[in-house]
Amino acid sequence: MRVDVRNNNVDQALRILKKKLLLDGFFNELREREHFSSKGDKRRHAKAAGIRRCKKEQKKRKEELGF
Repeated sequence: MRVDVRNNNVDQALRILKKKLLLDGFFNELREREHFSSKGDKRRHAKAAGIRRCKKEQKKRKEELGF
């Protein structure tokens, strides 16, 4: 990944780099690789994330449409 530094503004370049890494999913992958997790843990985590997504979508739909 590459970020250009303009006018010797390193702080701005670092901010842009962090944002690119965040959108790329780099920090999430680092966090996942920090400790070993079994297949079951991964499956449970994915299922819980799906349930959270579904509930969030239902809540949003209920607020917008009323049902």
